[in-house]
Amino acid sequence: MRKKWMISTMVAALMLTAGTGVYAGAKLQEVKAYLNSSIQLKYNGTFVQPRDEKGNAVLPLTYNGTTYLPVRAVADIVGVAVSYNPETYTVELGEKAEGVAIAKGFENMYYTKDPKETTYQGKDYKEAYFDNASGKRSSSFMLFPKGKYQKLVLQVAAVGEDIDNFFIEDSENNVKLKTEKVAVSDGLKTIEVDIAGVNELFIYADVLNNGAMFVPLTTSYYK
Repeated sequence: MRKKWMISTMVAALMLTAGTGVYAGAKLQEVKAYLNSSIQLKYNGTFVQPRDEKGNAVLPLTYNGTTYLPVRAVADIVGVAVSYNPETYTVELGEKAEGVAIAKGFENMYYTKDPKETTYQGKDYKEAYFDNASGKRSSSFMLFPKGKYQKLVLQVAAVGEDIDNFFIEDSENNVKLKTEKVAVSDGLKTIEVDIAGVNELFIYADVLNNGAMFVPLTTSYYK
C-alpha cells in the first residue's frame, strides 16, 4: 500500500497543473497523511527549499512513520530531469530510453524541408535548420525542452567557412552551457550538453558571409 501511495504522490507532485481527468485510470488509494513542516532538506550541506514548477514552497508528507518528498522538487534540486507519462502512469527521471528529435515543434524562419537544403554530404535529413548567412554574421534559434530532458545531443556542420564561435545557452539564466568551434573539416559535429532543469535554450553561431550553418533536426535530439 505504501508503494502505491508513493507513486500516486509522485504523480500529484508532477501534474500540478493537470485536470482531474488525468487520474481517471490511475490506481489511487486514499490514505491519511500529514504535511510535515518540521522536516528540513539539505543538499550538499546547504539547506534548500523544495518548490513546485510555479516556484511555490512545498512540504514533505509523513505517512505511517515514513516521510515522502515531492519528486519534481527534489529532482530540480539535484539537477535531474523529470517528466510524467500519463499514458503509462510512469515517472521518468534522468535520460530517456529513446531520443526525442528536436524537429518536433521546431519553429524558425530557416527551418526547411527542401532537399537542396536538407541534404548534407549526400544524405537527406528531411528536416533541417539551414542558414546561409545572406550577408549577416550571426545565426541563432531557440529550443524549448521545458525541463523534461537530461541531455541535448545536437549535430551541427559549418558549410563553406569555419564557425569560430558557437555556443548553447540557458536563455532564462543567461548561462552558457557549451562553447565550441565548428570547422568545415569536422563534417557533421555532434555536441552533447547537460540540460537538466533547463526550459529554454539559445543556440548561436557566428557565420561568415560566405558560410552557412546546417543542423539536421531529425538526428539532433533530447534524451
